[in-house]
Amino acid sequence: MAKHSVNPRTGKVMRHHVLDRALQNMVKRAIEKAGVNKHGTCHSFRHAYATHLLENGTDIKAIQELLGHSSIETTMIYTHVAQKKLAVVESPLDKLEKAG
Repeated sequence: MAKHSVNPRTGKVMRHHVLDRALQNMVKRAIEKAGVNKHGTCHSFRHAYATHLLENGTDIKAIQELLGHSSIETTMIYTHVAQKKLAVVESPLDKLEKAG
């Protein structure tokens, strides 16, 4: 059963915390319910999110900040997964050149 509490700053009644294990179980059930025949976890979604951001041209420093990495090298791991798509990511300078 979900426990609710009052946020002392906003006064809103809301769920205070979701335990890691509870969230992991919800993701597992959602994957099963969707009929996905592959193993997936919350961490899988984190990797997919970062890879998609990178493939869509998001700055690597922005991704680093979103993921909470202290080192850019940790974030750079996602570049090896996205190699195919990175070749087609258009530079903002190229876009300006085409427009001008």
